[in-house]
Formats: sequence, structure tokens, C-alpha cells
Amino acid sequence: MATRTILTDKDPILHKICKPVEKFDERLWQLLDDMADTLKKADGVGLAAPQVGVLRRVFIMDVGDGLRECINPTILEERGVQECTEGCLSSPGEYGTIKRPATVKLQAQNRHGKFFIVTLDGLAAQCASHENDHLDGILFKSKVERMLTPDELR
Repeated sequence: MATRTILTDKDPILHKICKPVEKFDERLWQLLDDMADTLKKADGVGLAAPQVGVLRRVFIMDVGDGLRECINPTILEERGVQECTEGCLSSPGEYGTIKRPATVKLQAQNRHGKFFIVTLDGLAAQCASHENDHLDGILFKSKVERMLTPDELR
């Protein structure tokens, strides 16, 4: 396992739509393991494959309840609205207020290709929504209602 470089929001890769994963093999597993190491080192809650330069529909998240790997994710349903303070590992030091769904119903595949459906609330819903946006080339700053100043973050 290894850590990978997290691309910043200026990189054109982050503005592209990712392709579905078709092969569930050792190469994918290595990517997932490297992403887990990278996320842990960066002290983040979510990381999408394009953030490490891979244009595939993959993200991982850990909001305190263990690592979740989501391959070829689809948000099936969104309910409610929550106003959040949000940042991104690809936009270090930048935060803003954003509205995200309070609950999402997510379908994805695990590292072996098996489908699962999960309902996520609160921070987990926010994270899944944020990371899923990355797979469509959408960065959080394009949805932010207002960027926050450093004084507002204290």
C-alpha cells in the first residue's frame, strides 16, 4: 500500500467525468488500498479516484464508522436538506457553506463487484454527495453559497 498525490482543483482531471469500473481485479484493489492510505494520511473523510488522478467511478469515505468503498455509485434518492460547512482535500484551506441532502440512498458495488444499497444521513450523506459529485467533474466550490474567511472558521 502507498499514498498517492492529491490533485488540486486547478488540475483539469478534476473537471472531467469518470468512466465506470468494469474490471474488479488486483489493480482496482491496489487503487482502493492506496486511496485508503492517502485518505488516512490527509486526515479527510472522503476521497474520489479523480482526486488521485484516476478517472474511474470510485470513491471511499470514513465518517467515523469505518471505511466504505463505493464503486460505480448511483444516488437513488435524496431527502431533506442540510446546510453544511464543507471543504475538500483538493482545495486545501478553503471552506464554504453549502446545501446537501440530509439523507441519500446510495447504490454501489464493493471491491468484488457485489452490489449494495445503503441509506446515509448527516455527515455520511454530505460526504457521499460531495464525493459522487467528483465523479462527474463537479467541485464543491461550484455549489458553495458563500466561501468562509479564516476568521469564520475559528
